[in-house]
Amino acid sequence: MKQNFDKYWYKDIREIVTLKDMLAGSVELYPKNPVFWVKKVRGGEYLPIHYPLLAHDVNALGTKLASMGLAGKPVAVMGQGCYEWIVSYLSVINGIGIVVPIDKELSGPEIGNLMRAAGTDIIFCTKAECKKLAGLPEIKTLVVMEFYGDRITEDEKPQTGIKDIAKFQALVPDAEVLLWRDLLAEGDEMLAAGDRTFLDAEVDPDKLAVILFTSGTTGNPKGVMLCHRNITTNIMDVCRICNVHEDDKTLSLLPIHHTYECTLGMLLVIYRGASTAFCEGMKYISQNMKEAKNTYIIVVPRVLEMIYGRIQKGIQKEGKERVFNMAMGASKKLRSLGIDVRRKLFKSVLDELGGELRVVITGAAALHPTVFRAFEDFGITVLQGYGMTECTPLISGTPMSAPRERYKKAGSVGTTVMTGEIEIVDPDESGIGEVLFRGPNVMMGYYNMPEETAEVMEEGGWMHTGDLGFIDPDGWLYLTGRKKNIIVTKTGENVYPEEIEDFINTSPYIDESMVFPYKKDGEEIVGVQILPQMENIREALGHEPSDEEVESLLKKTIQEMNQDMAVYKRIREVIVRKEDFVRTTTRKIRRMDNMM
Repeated sequence: MKQNFDKYWYKDIREIVTLKDMLAGSVELYPKNPVFWVKKVRGGEYLPIHYPLLAHDVNALGTKLASMGLAGKPVAVMGQGCYEWIVSYLSVINGIGIVVPIDKELSGPEIGNLMRAAGTDIIFCTKAECKKLAGLPEIKTLVVMEFYGDRITEDEKPQTGIKDIAKFQALVPDAEVLLWRDLLAEGDEMLAAGDRTFLDAEVDPDKLAVILFTSGTTGNPKGVMLCHRNITTNIMDVCRICNVHEDDKTLSLLPIHHTYECTLGMLLVIYRGASTAFCEGMKYISQNMKEAKNTYIIVVPRVLEMIYGRIQKGIQKEGKERVFNMAMGASKKLRSLGIDVRRKLFKSVLDELGGELRVVITGAAALHPTVFRAFEDFGITVLQGYGMTECTPLISGTPMSAPRERYKKAGSVGTTVMTGEIEIVDPDESGIGEVLFRGPNVMMGYYNMPEETAEVMEEGGWMHTGDLGFIDPDGWLYLTGRKKNIIVTKTGENVYPEEIEDFINTSPYIDESMVFPYKKDGEEIVGVQILPQMENIREALGHEPSDEEVESLLKKTIQEMNQDMAVYKRIREVIVRKEDFVRTTTRKIRRMDNMM
């Protein structure tokens, strides 16, 4: 179904085919703009790195890598979000070979497994993560990247802050250990001497450029193959939905290896001439937002819900619930009359978020409509997207230019990107079926896995997403869950776990939940694992509760909420967790790893 949402799309789109084109164009258009904000020392002030310096460093590092015989070869990059990471990524993808981003949260054996699968023996790694590489036989070359440094202006020649290279050599005794800043300095000299090997390297937009692993790290890992055209098409499509300005600034919060953060939070920012500040860690989000004064952020729902919870706690602690609710009501009434005073009324809330935040982009999981609408009521535009690594990632998104529709359709993941189309196949009586997608951002396939590729790809370019959903009469997409997560009752009814989770998570006593098929007496029934919201439970009971009291309260809560659900959907087994769920690095619950 090819639908036209032209009325929603922004038109000021600069055509790009490769990331090399993108970087060169942005340097030409925005030479005076900062592209990144970094700190010389942890806790220090944010200092700008400008577009020309980024391009120079990419070219310098790329020139050095070309001289090392790496042309056409896969190169792994791993570590926390930092300037060195993105320079390494762009140096490899813009003229060397194939970049292999790796999750820094993986264990050593898992990292080795991915390197073997990708056929690479060289890895760039930020120094704090190097200890995970100890003894990996797959590594023949280790390039150590420093997270904090002195690369602020081109006048400050690259210097190495790492004093003790021996400790890194001891981790991988059979490998060559190199320092990122030494390579940059050597490439700088080669450029100055006239070496144009990297500068003149042609980039094929349809050739394999990225291998990005999504799952199966302990078995046969699936490596999603992406080309430049996949990425650049999606960048332009996202900008048609979200109007990013050249004076915008984002705060990078999510794992940088993930396509959600890398494509939308890094590459798109460079394309639009905007800038990115790097967060120092999850516990520093509030502090870094105030320091960076970022205008938008890209988050997963879990982070946004955490921020919203903190706002609510602050209001309750100050005893301002009544004043806050009156302000909400007044704001909504004035907006219905065409008067928008949200950012004035909720200035104190916005100040806690840095004072300048105007846009929140969220994806990777469902965002509860209550949280969605709350941030919109504060005067912050919330854009919810739907995508997957195999689609680079965006498939659909809530358009920035449609505020009324966004608010009314808070449970929707928006409209299809301009270059793509969606079909709902095998719908049930409610219109819910599997979401199929096709477009130029769909992956080339899984690396060295033709059978697995054939399982998800159909003739005509259609890709099975594995997600279930429906399209409303206006063409907006709603997701109801994952196809593989459906619980089929003994009466043949389909139960969608995500739907039930969204409902019971509204309880103040439940931090998060996972609905799953629980086997009891030979029958598969609806069960739930609950992570309790202990702070609210303590307040409700007036004391530090025992495990038995917590379990009793939560079971009673579920019993009451069951009355508002169809009989076949009701939860019949409640398990209270004492520890957090096993999660991905984007904070999604790993269902299979939490089954019992």
